[in-house]
Amino acid sequence: MTTITSATQYSAYRYLATATTTSSTAGSSSGAGDNSSSSSGNSATSITLSSAALSAMGVKDYATVIAETRTALTKLLDDAEATSPLKDGKLAIDLSGLDRRALFAIASNAEGQFTDDERSAAAIELSNRFDAALTGPAAVARVTGDSSTLYKAALDFLDGASDEEKATDVWKTRKAATLEAQKQLAADPATLPDVANDPVADYLRRSETGKTGELRDFGDVATDVRAALDKQAADAKAAGKELVFSKFRKNGQQVDFSQFDSRSLSAIVLNKDDKFSVEEVNAAKSEIRTRSGQALLASFKSASSSGDPTAFALNLISAYSSLSAEERTAVGWTQSFYDNALANYQSSAKIAEMFASSTQSDSASSGFSGLASLLG
Repeated sequence: MTTITSATQYSAYRYLATATTTSSTAGSSSGAGDNSSSSSGNSATSITLSSAALSAMGVKDYATVIAETRTALTKLLDDAEATSPLKDGKLAIDLSGLDRRALFAIASNAEGQFTDDERSAAAIELSNRFDAALTGPAAVARVTGDSSTLYKAALDFLDGASDEEKATDVWKTRKAATLEAQKQLAADPATLPDVANDPVADYLRRSETGKTGELRDFGDVATDVRAALDKQAADAKAAGKELVFSKFRKNGQQVDFSQFDSRSLSAIVLNKDDKFSVEEVNAAKSEIRTRSGQALLASFKSASSSGDPTAFALNLISAYSSLSAEERTAVGWTQSFYDNALANYQSSAKIAEMFASSTQSDSASSGFSGLASLLG
């Protein structure tokens, strides 16, 4: 079952609930110490709080997080009847319900509680989250030639790390590299940064060979969703109720889709293995269309407040690119959706250029050739 803890866990569009080109805050670079810190400067003051202070603030101490994560991971394995979270080097169970602090605890083998396979699985999940954070901005960069949004997205992701992750040398190295790359780009927008350990450059190199965002098998996702719906039905029956899928049904227990991300809903909508009933499919279609509408509305509102005539089209390009092929099919976002968004951007950019003052820079188009060559 795919569960998520917030609407922006993977990217601004993975949940199909919010939509801005610069709000990607979930993802991870490629391993245990994937990362975060303030993007406003090179240095930061580190403050260590006592367990009592953390408790007073409602923040769990790390020992509690480790213990709870061990329990949660064991349950995921038991539910999947698996002894390892990996199969043939790929994720065999869904780790999306674990937050980033929990994943870091696994990937770093905190207190020696986790196996090598578990550590590798957590590293893959963290890497997937970082890739998801950059997918939309990378699509925008291909169109505009401005790679600054990629670095902003990377810094936003790094800023989302826990204090434990920020304390690692890996995190500090990646943070420093990203900030240095951002400085180079600001000084010379026409040239892509050349910085060792740059996580954005690593993402772009991997994206050229299709080695980003390793998705779980779609059939496995459908199996998880089937099990989750069956559990909801069993819980409803235990409470003397029937699980129902129509909002017009006043009696019974309404299905809860809040725990499913858009790929999980897409598994129901597409129903490739005939695992779902007609009413389940129809209910999932209604849910995913609602989320799509919310995403488009949020994208429009964000663009309207930005003052940038190209913002809405770029938001749509980012949204489209952030979804898997299955999600696009389920929500009805075809190639023509992307083509129309691109055409809208191009026409809006031309109009904006016509009215641009002579003092405005042409940073939106600078650096295009360098970025295009790296992105392919």
